[in-house]
Amino acid sequence: MRGKRSKQYRKLMQQYGLTFGFREPYQVLVDAQMIQDAERFKMDLITSLERTLHGKIKPMITQCSIRHLYTLDPSSTTPAQKSFLISLAKTFERRRCNHHTLEQPLSTLDCYRDVIDPKGSGTNKNRYAVASQDDEVRRWCRAVRGVPMVYVKRSVMVMEPMAEGSLGVREGVERGKLKEGLRARGRGGVLLERKRKIADEEAEGLDGQKLVGNGLEKENEMRQEKKRKIRGPKGPNPLSVKKPKMEKAKVFGSTILQSKREDVHDTTTDAIQLPASIIIEGNSDEPTNRPSKRKRKRKLKPTLVETLAVRDEDSSGSGS
Repeated sequence: MRGKRSKQYRKLMQQYGLTFGFREPYQVLVDAQMIQDAERFKMDLITSLERTLHGKIKPMITQCSIRHLYTLDPSSTTPAQKSFLISLAKTFERRRCNHHTLEQPLSTLDCYRDVIDPKGSGTNKNRYAVASQDDEVRRWCRAVRGVPMVYVKRSVMVMEPMAEGSLGVREGVERGKLKEGLRARGRGGVLLERKRKIADEEAEGLDGQKLVGNGLEKENEMRQEKKRKIRGPKGPNPLSVKKPKMEKAKVFGSTILQSKREDVHDTTTDAIQLPASIIIEGNSDEPTNRPSKRKRKRKLKPTLVETLAVRDEDSSGSGS
């Protein structure tokens, strides 16, 4: 079996399971013609059915179908083949169709009508899958909702796609699940989540009854508080606002007031004088009584122009 076809069959059986409730082992009604064709193509019937339906199966045969094997034409089958087919059919589970009292067995179509849908409601109540080589049987099964059909074509086992009636049921089920989910979400999806959390906490050994009562009450109170809360205008983004200037600075571990520093440029000394209001404190907590040292004025070096002027004066003096 090719991978693509196998993947389609697996998805198809998953849809039958979700929509119509099919479960393993699948009950498969096998007719007499299917048994003959499987033997003619040298196929292992049970293995092929399990591979096609992707699961364990329970093969079943009706009383009419097994009587069809006993009445096979001797010209088409040898006695050894006939005995082998009958012995293989006897290994299947017998499905009572209550037609054994008749002198002649019913056709496969009439027998399956009484087995699959006896009331004519168009539903597969017992969840049978049908493995039949009869075209009329498969045509009738398409009108019944939820019947997987399998047949053999050129030594390859094929599963028919879902019929239109079954597709309509599947779409209706999916729409119903969607509506139900939306309703549950609108009624109180938050409460359902809260209940799940409470159930998890109960499993851990907490008191369940108190948690359920108090948890629901707290949830209702939180909802009412959220409704009552009135939001005002939003403020600016704190990351985009200009930061205010720091008024305090720490120098050597102590805090002092920092005033604006004005650079006083002395033309003669070219020194920066600090304001007298700033007092630098040491690491110790107690203030020191020592007088502050006076800064020594730095003498400026003579520039090149001044040096040349002095040399000119010296040279003029010496020349006179």
